[in-house]
Amino acid sequence: MQSLIEKKCLEQGLKMTENRKIVANILSNSTDHPDVEEVYKRCLKQNPNIGIATVYRSLKIFEEYNIITKHDFHNEGRARYEPINDDNHHDHLIDITTDEVHEFFNEELEKLKEKVAKEMGFELVDHRLDLYCRPIKK
Repeated sequence: MQSLIEKKCLEQGLKMTENRKIVANILSNSTDHPDVEEVYKRCLKQNPNIGIATVYRSLKIFEEYNIITKHDFHNEGRARYEPINDDNHHDHLIDITTDEVHEFFNEELEKLKEKVAKEMGFELVDHRLDLYCRPIKK
């Protein structure tokens, strides 16, 4: 079965090597916004001969074709990745104590973003919201 990323690659005419398919599958099935090193570790479980350069190149191509998005969550320069899914808009809450990324959607917040843009004389066409938080001490 084709992963979301593999399907999008094929739709755009990208050649899908076996190693590229592995990277696509790993990232399509990830829920934790992995960095390159983590994607590489997961790929090694499927193909112990895959090189980290292949993982870097694959991620770069996927990003260039707007199939994945790269995030900089201010975590020591480690870019993290996730597939672009137009049907699943969400924002991110980053726990700065653990680097865990939590996805969320809030209808009120979406309306507020639209309202702010409109009040300032703009039409909101896209956005990205990342909240950096720490747990409340009880």
